[in-house]
Amino acid sequence: MFVRLVYESFRRQTRRKVLAGVAITLGVGVATAMIGVATDIGDKINRELRRYGANLVVIPQEDTLDVEIGGLNLKPASDGAYLDEAGLPKIKGMFWRNNIVGFAPMLPVTANAGDDGQMTLLGTYFSKQLSFGKTDFVTGVRSTHPWWKVQGAWPNDAAEDVLLGERLAFRLNRGPGDRIEIAGHLHRISGILSTGGAEDDEIVAPLALAQQVLGRPRAVRRIYVSALTKPEDAFARRDPKTMNAAMYDRWYCSPYAQSIAYQLQEAIPNSHAEQIRQVAQNEGVVLSSVKGLMFLITLAALFASALAVSAAMATAMFERRGEVGLMKALGAGKISVAGLFFTEALLLGLMGGLVGFAGGALLARLIGRSIFDSEITIQPVLLPLILAIAVIVTFAGSALAIRRAIELDPVYALRGEG
Repeated sequence: MFVRLVYESFRRQTRRKVLAGVAITLGVGVATAMIGVATDIGDKINRELRRYGANLVVIPQEDTLDVEIGGLNLKPASDGAYLDEAGLPKIKGMFWRNNIVGFAPMLPVTANAGDDGQMTLLGTYFSKQLSFGKTDFVTGVRSTHPWWKVQGAWPNDAAEDVLLGERLAFRLNRGPGDRIEIAGHLHRISGILSTGGAEDDEIVAPLALAQQVLGRPRAVRRIYVSALTKPEDAFARRDPKTMNAAMYDRWYCSPYAQSIAYQLQEAIPNSHAEQIRQVAQNEGVVLSSVKGLMFLITLAALFASALAVSAAMATAMFERRGEVGLMKALGAGKISVAGLFFTEALLLGLMGGLVGFAGGALLARLIGRSIFDSEITIQPVLLPLILAIAVIVTFAGSALAIRRAIELDPVYALRGEG
């Protein structure tokens, strides 16, 4: 009998049930898409933000040491220590090597440019082929400094062509194909570099050429590293030296900027790695803001869905007041009446949840392709959560109408006065 009542309810009030089902489907579909995107958005946004440059820098350990006695700084007056270029491929041997998008060593030196005077020569990798063990990879400023623009051609890392910063090129009246003297040798200018920074007044060359001018083979002054990281939280900021073994393992195996910097120090001897704070903080702010916006959209969609279900169920209950009155007159208690209507709401929520899950998966895929140009896949493990949300929304929207139904006086209901 109970099953028959539920079946007849759906058969006789198909329009009301469809309207409520559509409201649930739309709300749950938006929630599914937002949850799916939120679970996958960290890496997507990180990869997008990596287009704006490195977020870690590695410098010689000596540069972080200050020797003071009696308020007098006794640190030697020098250009600083140097890192060993031979250690750079070890970056691809660290635990979070797959999170390293790229790295670029830098070596600024002062060079004699003949009649043009003294100039800053910046040595770096442009797009250099390296290997570590059996792994071959390409790295350089073309991956870590994507805003660098070149009019002409990028130099080959194995050649001795150079780039001229655009402000320097304007002062010297030089262009691509011209030559410039560096330390007594002429070098071809392959292109004009525009960065919006200090490099616009410098000569940028392959690292080997700067090492040759300096007279220090394999010397590197600093390394810029672009890494995919997890937003910083209170645990990330803890000092690993104060952690027990379990906490240290958890911290070390999390892709925080601090833990990746720590591993960079392990990979490169006599080095100190740290975040480029402004970049790292902006990443966290952007990610938190986007996730917050998606959370608000999800809440708004579910709230609107609950209101629509409430309106549809209230109308349905009004039309069925005679049925409720008859059930009570025949001895049905409040629990039986509530059980009938909550069963209907449960079935409605499950059906709307299933359809909404499928629609939300398609919407998430659309968002991924249009915004991030990559695939966002909704994991099947989310289905129970989505169904639970659909049922809760349906119950929330139906609760007031069901409460009125169980409190309905059968005498007035049967007389049409309920």
